[in-house]
Amino acid sequence: MKLDDHLLLWNHVFIKILDVRIHALKPGEELCNYVLPASTYLYFVEGSARVTMDGHNHMVDGFYIVHGGKLAQLSVETELGVQYFIILYKAILTLPCRMEIQLLMEQQRPFQDQYALIPSKPLDLYRSMEKMQAEWQQSSTLAKLQVRALFYQWVYTLLEDLDQQTVQPHKPDLVTKATEYIQMHLHESVTLKDMAEEVECSAGHLSRLFKQRLNVSPIQFLAQKRTERAAYLLIHTDATLQQIAEEVGYPDAHSLSRSFKKIKGLSPIRYKKELKQKPKQDLPRFMRENALQAFYSHDYNDIDYQYQKDHGGELFMQGKFKVTALSMLLCLTLLLTACSSNVPTANGGQSETSPAAAQTDKPTSESGKSAGQAETRTVSTLKGDVVVPANPQRVASDQYMGYLLKLGIVPVGVRTFMLNESWIDKSGISPDIIAGIQDLGGEFPMNLEKLVALEPDLIIGSIDKNVEDYEKIATTVFLPYWEGETTSGPLEKLRRIAGVFGKEDEAEQWITDYYAKVDEAKKQIDGIIKEGETVSIVQIGNKSMYVMAAEGGNYGSSTIYEMLKLPPTKQAKEMEEGFENISLEVLPEYMGDHIFIYGSKDDGASDVLNSEVWRRLPAVQKGQVYAYGSFGDKGDEFVMEDPYSLDLQLETITNLLVKNKR
Repeated sequence: MKLDDHLLLWNHVFIKILDVRIHALKPGEELCNYVLPASTYLYFVEGSARVTMDGHNHMVDGFYIVHGGKLAQLSVETELGVQYFIILYKAILTLPCRMEIQLLMEQQRPFQDQYALIPSKPLDLYRSMEKMQAEWQQSSTLAKLQVRALFYQWVYTLLEDLDQQTVQPHKPDLVTKATEYIQMHLHESVTLKDMAEEVECSAGHLSRLFKQRLNVSPIQFLAQKRTERAAYLLIHTDATLQQIAEEVGYPDAHSLSRSFKKIKGLSPIRYKKELKQKPKQDLPRFMRENALQAFYSHDYNDIDYQYQKDHGGELFMQGKFKVTALSMLLCLTLLLTACSSNVPTANGGQSETSPAAAQTDKPTSESGKSAGQAETRTVSTLKGDVVVPANPQRVASDQYMGYLLKLGIVPVGVRTFMLNESWIDKSGISPDIIAGIQDLGGEFPMNLEKLVALEPDLIIGSIDKNVEDYEKIATTVFLPYWEGETTSGPLEKLRRIAGVFGKEDEAEQWITDYYAKVDEAKKQIDGIIKEGETVSIVQIGNKSMYVMAAEGGNYGSSTIYEMLKLPPTKQAKEMEEGFENISLEVLPEYMGDHIFIYGSKDDGASDVLNSEVWRRLPAVQKGQVYAYGSFGDKGDEFVMEDPYSLDLQLETITNLLVKNKR
């Protein structure tokens, strides 16, 4: 960094001295992996040592200065003993200031740089350091001011040396520092602001760096790591969902479930059951790597949830050869496939014709284009405009199967868990249609080798980080199922998907019909909820209890509150999140005149239903309680929100109320 720029920033920051002290290591002693709590100067004044800071080694013999930023890892080894001063400080940019200074601070961040040098005036610096250390021992405010004045003089002398010796500082890797911080604090409530403050940069700058390096935001990365840790604990321990939630930084099991399902595509309970039922594979992990995915898409693995390079262990050489051969074979297959003519049939299959027949039998238009050549259309997505086939015949999707089927589109492949959704049995869809949809695995992304074999002409991806993999196989449209911590409504999702396929009219017709069913349901339940009465929704089971909010809740709350317009309680209206985790003692404060209870037969629900607190609730005593739903093995129609599930939810809730009316 230029000296003028460095000085400019020093003149615009407020320096807070945190500590000044002297430390010594005896012969043979060492300091191992000490994490610097703030920007730090180390001034070695006696002895010799090997100093390592974030992998950079320095051989110290006599006077030597080392600087490191917050969270840098420091190790000191000495055979003969060593003595050094330590200055811990924090630099805060004072506002307001010119924009160029703010940008300079953001981009250069000299107070986090790592550098080392032998001072040209060691005794001058030593004298200043002795005074600083002596003044720091005083408790007066005047002494602290004197320390800051001495520190500025000390830094000025040092900066002159940096410039004259043309020392090039090492810029710390902020993404690595942030990921290390995340890993160490998974069990705590961590915000983007916390991460940015720890690595001493702005939240916006940190987010941009994460997007560039890892293609996810810091908060998304945090959620992924928490989910990975939760998945490990689910499989390898008997801890309850609440215990796991607290262990990985969530306030309650419900919050964990929402995040887990968003990332893994299914609830923690279903994940645990599916994984425990899944037969173990005999091949080593490296040999099971997907041939279409980069083997080392990032620098981290999930072993013991530590960040470390993963190079495949002892199987690296043989694995590399075998997977390379597999990749070459796969590429050859794709090349041969591209040279053949596979004409889509009406049912999504393909009929084979020889290349010669394909060339002679296809009529052409006046423009010279094949009349059978697919037309295209442009679709707007969050990743920009995408040109897609006008009438795709072979669609694969990692979400949205129910939406696609409702629009008359039978996908050729989806994830495992979509094929087991509970609404399928009640949908009236032929089992043969479901059986014809290929299982592309239970994880995100879908199994890429199977996906290639299906030869899709369009892929629907719901998670940002998977889109690049899909795009290598076929045209891909990114339709996020989750957007941050919220999700677009089910009807809006249907409209978005319909827009990809030019089926807007079909979508609007279903929505119109759905609203007609809602109006009919309102007539059937009219009078059951009296004027002035309120409705509450409580979900119990898994040793936890949640009350759903008037907006943004799960498990049928959108059908009950938003569609049927049943009046929520005051507490439900005031919830900032879509739910609130409560204890049994405060349950009466949240319950309305009518109670919908989800999961009454699930594990742990009996503890609530048999309690004296529950029995004394006015709604319970009046018989105005409506039990429905269960997590179960496959969940129920209240787990998903596709058109089939919405229809079933409406029918279930209406029947519950009508039955009570009779």
